[in-house]
Amino acid sequence: MSDDRNVLGGDLEECGTDPVTGFYRDGCCNTGPEDVGSHTVCAVVTGEFLQHQREIGNDLATPRPELGFAGLRPGDRWCVCASRWMQSYEAGVAAPVILAATHSRALEVVPIEALREHAVDVPADPSSLT
Repeated sequence: MSDDRNVLGGDLEECGTDPVTGFYRDGCCNTGPEDVGSHTVCAVVTGEFLQHQREIGNDLATPRPELGFAGLRPGDRWCVCASRWMQSYEAGVAAPVILAATHSRALEVVPIEALREHAVDVPADPSSLT
């Protein structure tokens, strides 16, 4: 999938491997025809974002061992569905975004201005995101 581009037009960078994220569980926000949810936004999840996602029916914090999912904690990097990130953006609780690791297909749902507004570099100490 070397032809995958990020929202800045460059090569798509890794989003996260602890936990391993991505629709294909390859650490990147790669997407394809079978990814109907468009898991293309590389977010650094916050407690506020996780709470909002739970409220709109997308519980990302509760472990689901049967799916090999340990549950997310504030500071984790995760490829979230573009439409779900947009819902949190509209509610004023968008998670920070790593633009270089966000797939260009996210722009089909999310305006680049919204992503840029929440763009971050991953802090060395993600505990500040609680």
